[in-house]
Amino acid sequence: MNRRPFLQKISLLGTSMMTMPFMGYGKIDFPNATRLKFITASDGHWGQPDTDYETSHSNLIEAIHGEKDVDFVVFNGDLIHDDPALLPQVKEVYNRLKVPYYVTRGNHDRVSEGDFERIMGQTTNFSFQSKDSGILLLDCSNEKGDYLCADQGFAKSILDEYASLPQVFVFVHISQNDWTRHGVPCTDFLNLITSYPNVRATFHGHDHDVDGQMIYRKIPFLWSGHFGGSWGNPFPSYRVCEVGEDEKVISYLKTVKDGTILNGHTL
Repeated sequence: MNRRPFLQKISLLGTSMMTMPFMGYGKIDFPNATRLKFITASDGHWGQPDTDYETSHSNLIEAIHGEKDVDFVVFNGDLIHDDPALLPQVKEVYNRLKVPYYVTRGNHDRVSEGDFERIMGQTTNFSFQSKDSGILLLDCSNEKGDYLCADQGFAKSILDEYASLPQVFVFVHISQNDWTRHGVPCTDFLNLITSYPNVRATFHGHDHDVDGQMIYRKIPFLWSGHFGGSWGNPFPSYRVCEVGEDEKVISYLKTVKDGTILNGHTL
């Protein structure tokens, strides 16, 4: 039985076996002039025992500072590793960034919605506009670390508000489909997101060994691997997205260590 008739598998597996500055079968077609550029990174797991989480965060921040003209950064969940006392610590680390940053709550960010807002300065479901793009950040867990479907009511209200924008980007830590080992089946949510033609992409974290793309109803869903934690791909990574003046949108995965482009997609 095919439970996902609208699903097209493009590139879901990790890229540990391929390192090349190409997108698809050709070179990355960068916009001639970039209007918006943002970075998303996930799964830093600040405070996880027996990991060098301080170095992994410092390395990522250094890599971000090496990028030109970044408008903002999204840390897409699992900011910390379980202990609520770690959240103020990681916020101090993020504050070292020279660009604005935003966050989503992951299953290891086991703090209440109230504490998350008080410490991080934003709600667990949050939205903002950057230039002419809408950004939607969605919660998918709770204090217990449960895997949850995102809040459809909140998502719909923001997507309706942003319906006239040229593009919208969605961030939710846990994959909202069971196409990965650690995803959750949330078909109604997927159908909602993909019913808005200006949603250009959804970005996930959570699956440390996944850094590719899936397509659902012609809308791309992308992963960023991880930059911290004790498991997953052997190369810490982050994802860049650029929107051109001509509305061309591309995204590409880079290694934290030396900025090698591992994969790329036109969105």
